[in-house]
Amino acid sequence: MTQGLLIVHTGDGKGKTTAALGLALRAFGAGLRVLILQFIKGGQRPGEIDALDLLAKTSAALSEKKIEIRQCGLGFTNKGEISQHKSAAKIALETARQEIISGDWDLIILDEINYAVKFGLIGEEELIALIEDRPPQLHLVLTGRDATQKLIDIADLVTEMKLIKHPFQKGIVAQRGIEF
Repeated sequence: MTQGLLIVHTGDGKGKTTAALGLALRAFGAGLRVLILQFIKGGQRPGEIDALDLLAKTSAALSEKKIEIRQCGLGFTNKGEISQHKSAAKIALETARQEIISGDWDLIILDEINYAVKFGLIGEEELIALIEDRPPQLHLVLTGRDATQKLIDIADLVTEMKLIKHPFQKGIVAQRGIEF
């Protein structure tokens, strides 16, 4: 039986979601069923959605392999009413709970869930309860800056991305295909 890992990608550097997506691709290639739920992202269609949709359609015709990505958020939390963001995060958390216990997936990525906790959209205790409810063979990846110490303590693997230099610091805007 596989021992599911709790993996956390955090820190102020770029690459948390990118690393999780790389892991998703590796897992998919190894025959694992992969689900990615994006907690904050929404309102914009990043390149990973198009790529994974194409991969899922292509692979569905060839085999039973399965990979899926869903945007659950409303986009940047500084846009719109915070109550709407909280509502979306609660729905995303319930979706995550249902998918975690469903047995349909081998790897689930909860992208930007650490931000959802940081901004008070969901509580740390709700996240911990979700983690505790997962089947022992399910791999769970949590991304986003400012992972709580409690989350870090219970995780099996924690990687901190550290910002050294970023093009935004020179006034270069986000580039499609690189940042989104």
